[in-house]
Amino acid sequence: MSLTDIKSLYKDELTELLVSRGQQKFRSQQIYSWLHSKSVTSFEDMTNLPGKLIEDLRSICYISVANIEKKLVSSYDNTIKYLFSFSDGEYVEAVVMDYRHGYSMCISTQVGCKMGCTFCATGQGGFTRNLTASEMLSQIEAAQRDLNIRISNVVLMGMGEPLDNFDNVVRFLRLATDSEGLSIGARHITLSTCGLVPKIYELADLGIPITLSLSLHAPTDEIRSRTMPVNKKYPLSEVFKACRYYADTTGRRVTYEYAMINGVNDSDDCAHQLAHRIKGTLCHVNLIPVNPVQGTGYNPSKDKRMTSFINVLSKYNVNATVRRTLGSDINASCGQLRGKKLKDKGGV
Repeated sequence: MSLTDIKSLYKDELTELLVSRGQQKFRSQQIYSWLHSKSVTSFEDMTNLPGKLIEDLRSICYISVANIEKKLVSSYDNTIKYLFSFSDGEYVEAVVMDYRHGYSMCISTQVGCKMGCTFCATGQGGFTRNLTASEMLSQIEAAQRDLNIRISNVVLMGMGEPLDNFDNVVRFLRLATDSEGLSIGARHITLSTCGLVPKIYELADLGIPITLSLSLHAPTDEIRSRTMPVNKKYPLSEVFKACRYYADTTGRRVTYEYAMINGVNDSDDCAHQLAHRIKGTLCHVNLIPVNPVQGTGYNPSKDKRMTSFINVLSKYNVNATVRRTLGSDINASCGQLRGKKLKDKGGV
């Protein structure tokens, strides 16, 4: 019999499970609080539960834990990169960033990724499996315990494509925003997608007011299809239409992430084409110097080129900024730590 992932259960599901085992309903409130407010890692830590109940829970359930395999701390800006492992021996990465407004954490939603973006280290290792909601929560909890801090902002922009793991991600969003749990405001959560169009519509219709971030990285189908295979299935016309629907439905501004790659997508002409596509919409453009990843052949754009790109966008009243590079001395973008770990183990 497979064990139940108890930390991924909604409270009503937990109540149903306990009642089916002959327990009183009030126990679900106690257990839910231990799991989501106190973030315990074992049933034995639930000190107000009777021993027989703890024994019963251990026989049918498990508590997901993210174990810290490696931790890198930037000497530049205190950015912290984690390599976490789970009970099946799989690894994911996450990054904690210290901002003036509080601590933000970029978490992973899959082990590896199917999308195959040519500039991404994660995709080079292929796809293994989806993460559960509890495994996403556990990344945050592990960092909070380790650093003795509270994570106030979360970005689903680590390893994996969140909308390719839609059901588990939605479950995570509902549990993470629960006032009886981590209590992270939905407006403090950003989900980054490469553009799975049907799921963007589905997410918009759920009415969870998180920020949608589109990994755009090109203003034309020709360039985007070369760097992002997903564009062959969902071309830019469909992607932008879905993003406009998201903004109109939720009232939330869409962020367009744009990796600036020297000589590939950073010309003034590219800026003009991008501006024509998004001007007048509720959006923001986030320019990111592409992270050099071995084997891609891509290099970041020069500062002058990025300034010129922004100047073109501003002529169309398109708001754009250059993302501050954090943790550059520890390769803080996701995928590289896991890749090295797998190579060391002889996995790839």
